[in-house]
Amino acid sequence: MARVQLSELSAFAAVADSLSFTRAAAQIGCSLPTISQTIKSLEERLEVRLFNRTTRSVAMTEAGERLLAEIQPILERVDQAIESINAFRDKPVGTLRLTVSRVFAIRGLSPLIRSFLAQYPDIHLELAVDDTNSDIVRNRFDAGIRAGHRVERDMKVIRVFDECNFVAVASPGYLAANPAPTVPEDLQAHNCIRHRIPADDTLQPWIFDNGGHRTEIAVDGSLIVNDFDLALNAVLDGVGVAYLVEPMIESHVAEGRLVRLLPDWSYATPGMFLYHPSRRQPPMPLQVFLDFVKRWRSGATLDPVTREADYGSNGLIAARSHRSSIIHIEPKRS
Repeated sequence: MARVQLSELSAFAAVADSLSFTRAAAQIGCSLPTISQTIKSLEERLEVRLFNRTTRSVAMTEAGERLLAEIQPILERVDQAIESINAFRDKPVGTLRLTVSRVFAIRGLSPLIRSFLAQYPDIHLELAVDDTNSDIVRNRFDAGIRAGHRVERDMKVIRVFDECNFVAVASPGYLAANPAPTVPEDLQAHNCIRHRIPADDTLQPWIFDNGGHRTEIAVDGSLIVNDFDLALNAVLDGVGVAYLVEPMIESHVAEGRLVRLLPDWSYATPGMFLYHPSRRQPPMPLQVFLDFVKRWRSGATLDPVTREADYGSNGLIAARSHRSSIIHIEPKRS
């Protein structure tokens, strides 16, 4: 029997992980015909079927499950061996895969990501927007960024963003036909745009606090969405009242497109945290990102032109830096 190639085993593991030839091809960066032929050749060489295929599904055979169990630790050790030499490079390289919540991916991460990629141009960053709190280990992400109360307890965490407030807003056009509320209970008479949380399929509560009293209002309305951008577009179009975080609405309020309601009432979120598995040594791209976030949180500049850095043999950054402000980037509206 001819010698099995590592690339064939990697392709097999990718298909076994996703149970999809299409997704596996996208994951390893090849065409669907190529990965199909690779698996076919592997099965012919081993003289055993590894997958049962239909037009709608892919399932592993008993032989395929046995092979996967045997090669997974080997492939992990190969990855670790290759990763271990990263510390000897002048600059770290590799791929960093992050999953982030939508609202902060669009409106909070721009300055962080821009500075990180400028400093580490040889690292390829893949961002996946996900509000379902998917398992980062099972989905092969290095780390995630989400609200603190939604992070699993067995994860290591670093604060990325401080808490920010949920507030009620409406458009001037809507308020021209509907009197503005003076207390949170008045919202019960308004058409409220509600948000269904993808992570658990529940409706987000409308909670308000004025520093001395906290209340939760049972609101109703003609529109329910599962995406904050849809809620923002709807409130800008005058559909009703929305309950959104301040970073989403600040520029619209400043330019008169939205009006902040109940200015003495808001609800503070727990903040956003970067989290990653605690059971293994982080790969080099993740390690430098963790160090980078800690410095970014401290306010250190991350401009590669003005800073001086020495990337030592232990893979850690020693840098002289000065203070700088954080720039907020607002996406263009179509």
